[in-house]
Amino acid sequence: MSTPYASAAPYYARYRPPYPAELYALLADRFALDGSQTVLDLGAGPGTIGLPLAPLVEQVYAVDPEPAMLAEGSALAEEQGRRNISWLRGDAAGIGRLCLPRIDLCVIGDAFHRMDRARVAADLDAVLAPRGGIAVVTSLAAAWPAVVDEVRARFLGPRTGTGTGSAHGAPTWRAGTPADHVRDAEDQLAKSEFSRVGTTRWERSTRCTVDQVIGLQFSRASSHPALLGDRKDAFASELRRALLDHDPGGTYTRTVTVAATVATRPRR
Repeated sequence: MSTPYASAAPYYARYRPPYPAELYALLADRFALDGSQTVLDLGAGPGTIGLPLAPLVEQVYAVDPEPAMLAEGSALAEEQGRRNISWLRGDAAGIGRLCLPRIDLCVIGDAFHRMDRARVAADLDAVLAPRGGIAVVTSLAAAWPAVVDEVRARFLGPRTGTGTGSAHGAPTWRAGTPADHVRDAEDQLAKSEFSRVGTTRWERSTRCTVDQVIGLQFSRASSHPALLGDRKDAFASELRRALLDHDPGGTYTRTVTVAATVATRPRR
């Protein structure tokens, strides 16, 4: 069954901003990544984390329920010459069915709140190496200009904050802001076998063009092209007009904070 991210996949691959280099430096330091490790990228999308991690490890298993996301990721891997990534269709509810080898690190980017978090942690306990761990990465971005939400509301109705379904096979979707998701990840992991938990944050300003702002809207489960249907072009046209009326310069800056919650088993 297709997920809300099927039509969003090309936009997700092209327009979602990369995570900062500091994230990969942190993971390399915390998990002594030296090219010999095996990584599970759970809810991988088009490999937003898995692709930059690939040069640091021996093997990446990129798992996502959406074939279109996997296809985008596989194409990007081919372009970048990354031969050590396996693209697997699956979801967080089926970790045990993936028949994975021993995993040294599981990364989850902006998806943990869509999963049954207690079950995921329990399932990962069975596949993660003794010194392995989980890294949950969450993006906390300042709002776009108000005109973005105004146009979205005209085409899609008011935002409810509960999402439009799961792109990652989860029976539950944790509502709330990204900051809530970080706190929830910390709380959930602290109650798991991976109870040694810490969060590191990095803040940066990003500049986007009108095309990038529009592309980012199409990358979201709440405004993907299939949801808009034959109104997609009208949505893009109206949003472009509204953005340029707001700022004729056509460049929009906002602050993005990336939070990495790293959880490992207590030292014994």
